[in-house]
Order: sequence, then C-alpha cells, then structure tokens
Amino acid sequence: MKLNFESGFRFSLFFVLAMLLFSTCEIMAAEPALPAGLESPGTRSSASEPALPGGLGGDNAGPALPSGLSGKAESEKPADTPTGSGFPLNGFWETRIGTRLQEDRNEKEMSILETRLRLETEKHWDRVALRLSADLLADGITEEFDTDLERGEGLVDLREANILLRPLSFMDIKAGRQILTWGTGDLLFLNDLFPKDWQAFFIGRDTEYLKAPSDALKASFFTPVVNLDFIYTPRFDADRGITGERISYYNSSAGKIVGRNMVSDLARPDDCFDDDEWALRLYRNVRGIELAAYAYRGFWKSPAGMDSSRNEATYPALDVYGASARGQLGKGIANFEFAYYDSREDEHGTDPLTRNSEWRFLVGYEMEIAKDLTAGMQYYVELMDDYGNYQRNAFDGKPENDEYRQLVTLRLTKLLMNQNLTLSTFIYYSPSDRDAYIRPNVNYKLNDSWTAEAGGNLFFGEDDHTFFGQFEDNTNMYLSIRRSF
Repeated sequence: MKLNFESGFRFSLFFVLAMLLFSTCEIMAAEPALPAGLESPGTRSSASEPALPGGLGGDNAGPALPSGLSGKAESEKPADTPTGSGFPLNGFWETRIGTRLQEDRNEKEMSILETRLRLETEKHWDRVALRLSADLLADGITEEFDTDLERGEGLVDLREANILLRPLSFMDIKAGRQILTWGTGDLLFLNDLFPKDWQAFFIGRDTEYLKAPSDALKASFFTPVVNLDFIYTPRFDADRGITGERISYYNSSAGKIVGRNMVSDLARPDDCFDDDEWALRLYRNVRGIELAAYAYRGFWKSPAGMDSSRNEATYPALDVYGASARGQLGKGIANFEFAYYDSREDEHGTDPLTRNSEWRFLVGYEMEIAKDLTAGMQYYVELMDDYGNYQRNAFDGKPENDEYRQLVTLRLTKLLMNQNLTLSTFIYYSPSDRDAYIRPNVNYKLNDSWTAEAGGNLFFGEDDHTFFGQFEDNTNMYLSIRRSF
C-alpha cells in the first residue's frame, strides 16, 4: 500500500477530529471546564547523508517535556539536591516493535525490533554530584553487537556519565557525557547545536532519544544581572543522521532513493582539540519574559558539503548567532527565535559543494483550547543567503533548493481517564516543499510501573528529493511496552 500526499492529510484530519470529538464529549458529560489557561500539563518534547530540514536540527533543525528535552531557559540557579546514602538504582525495561506500511526494496520490512534495559544512578554530596545512565540494547534490525558510543549502536548506549561540581555559590561545572539542549522550539531547533539522533526519531523510539549525548564541559554562572552557560566540546559531536542502514533516503549523487545498498561514507572531523566546538548562552528573565542570546562555533551537525575527490560527505565549518524570547501572551505562551548560520567555507555562496549561509526565524504559540486539550502551532522560515550565486553555480540537472523554505507545525495533546491516557499528534507541513510528516501517538499508563504506547511516523511528498518526501517508503507504525522501576 503506497500512501500519497492527499490520503496522508485525510488520515491526519481524521486523527485530529477524533481528538476533538473525545474532548467535546468529555466536556459535555463532565463538570464545567476550568478557566482557560495552561494548568494542564502537556507532552511536548522540546528536528551522501541527506541534509536535515530547516529548523529540524542543530545543523539546519507544551508544557511538560521529557527528560533531557526541555528547551526553556532557566530563570535562576537550581537549588541543591538533598544528599543521601548509597547509589540508588532505577530505570526501565522496554520492548518496541514496528513495521513499514508499504514495501521498501531498500530496507527491511521491520522498522524497529528491539528490547532495552535502562539503568541509572546518581549520588549527591554537598557540592558534588555524580550521574550515570546507560542502556543495554538488543537490536533485531542491525543485529550489531560491537558497541559504538558515537553512534549509539551495539550492546551498550551510554547516555550520561558526568560529575557536577559547585565550587562557588554562583558557579556550576559539569564534565563528562551529558544531554544538552536550549532554545524555544517544539521539535524545531535553531540555536540548539547539540547532537540529535534523527534515525531514532523516525523509526519510533521514545522522543527522549532524539537528543544524542555530548562529551563536553559545561560551566554555568548565575548573577543578578544575567546568567551564562558556556559549553566546550573537545571533539566534534555530529548528529546521528540518516545513512541508509535503517532508513532509505534520496542520494543526490546517485539521483535516486537508496538504502542498505548504498550506505553513506562520512568524513567527520574527529581530532580532539583541533576539531572542537564551543557554545555560549546569555539569558535572564525580564518581567516574566525569558530572553536569551546564543553563539556557536564548530561545524554543520549533519553533512553540508562534499569531498568530490573521495566522494565523501563532509561537515563544513560553521558559526551561528541568535536570540530568543518566550513568555505569556493572552491565555497562552508565545515564543520567537532567530539564528544566522554563517557557513565559513562558503562565505559568498559560490561553492556548489558547500551549503550557503542562512537566516532562520521561528514564531510559535501554545495554549489550552479546552479542558485537558492543548494546542501548539509554529511557523518557521529559512532564507538562503547569496541565492543568486547559488543559482549561477548550481549543477545542471540537480534539483534546486528554494530561496525561502517554509515549515508549519501543529501539535494537539488530549489527556483522558484522569490523565492516564494521552492522545497526541504532531504535524510538520512544508508549503514550499509540498511535503509533510505526521507523528500520531497514544500513550496509556496502566499503573505506576507499566506503560503501553502505539504510534506512527507517516511521510508524504510530491517529490523524492524533498526532505520528508524522500522518506515516504519509511512510513511505519510501532508498539511498545515499558516497565519502570
């Protein structure tokens, strides 16, 4: 069964209408709704190898966010955590299974088939804290047993291993493997230049796994005037992107959709202290508005260049500067963010093998539109610098990018059965690319320990070379069961 663009939106419309019907029936049968506001928690999660879409990743890319995905700027230094004895052990066991909804001759029929055991512990002293979090993974798709911590493959995926020091009352230092994030977007990342795992995102793993770990040093300073975060990564941490091993994609060199038959070769910068990254954030709260300024120096997080002599995708040098604001507007929360991507290896846009510099803008708004029904919308636009030079130097016969790339998102989240059942859908739609990506999800908390989940990743597009369109054959659905302890 081949899903097309029109049928995809019919499916999405049906899912949205079903959520609204649930909401209407519950409101009619229940006591009067609470005053409009944001009291009810949502489930928002804070995106050669194809380039990621604008705003969907550090290279391009509701209320409560999963661990490690909070995009909100902090307004004050967190309080010290109480000390305790021993090293408490907690985590979860989870099994996920998923399949493609149509034939993909370049990939296996199963999209995900794995079981994992999460083990984590942390210990707090007066001014020191240790944290360790790791997954033991059995993957039935790749059947890979050799551990690769950079790509998160094999028997062990080390998520966190760090030490937090508080040498002064106004300073925190965290060193080691950690999950990093900032910015205001909901699954859109402009100034967040920390690694993402797009492969995990598109095959149906928990949204937590969209954020890949960084091996970094983070220093935070807290003052009455402004707060500062400085992050140094000694060796470049690239995105865990699409290479063809699990997900088929459009290969511009081959001019067609490829997968396991043509896995990408990536020339990633990997020399410690030479191929390093640094990121800076200044932030403060002014009359309830969270303001922040950002700077980054490093590399495009997914390949944005090509070494023609070796036929390898490359990660060109990149600087990023931006700012954001987030605060209450009317009965909801509004956010604005922009970033300038300075492609240092192609300053004038004349190199057809290197991505041009870009301006990126995002505006969003979320609010509770009915009892336990939260809606959030975002509009994103990406403006290519030196577009005339890009057109004049583009290769003949290759699909050209638009000067303006637009993206609209909609998230709906409905809580039912005393908030034990969560229905949600997240829709990406690009009017410029004429493609879309839909993420429906149903999550049911059976009791304090067990959670069942079902969802999908639905891709649609008129052209094979657009970002979401290239993944159409990867459309999938999945089921999971999790036991937390």
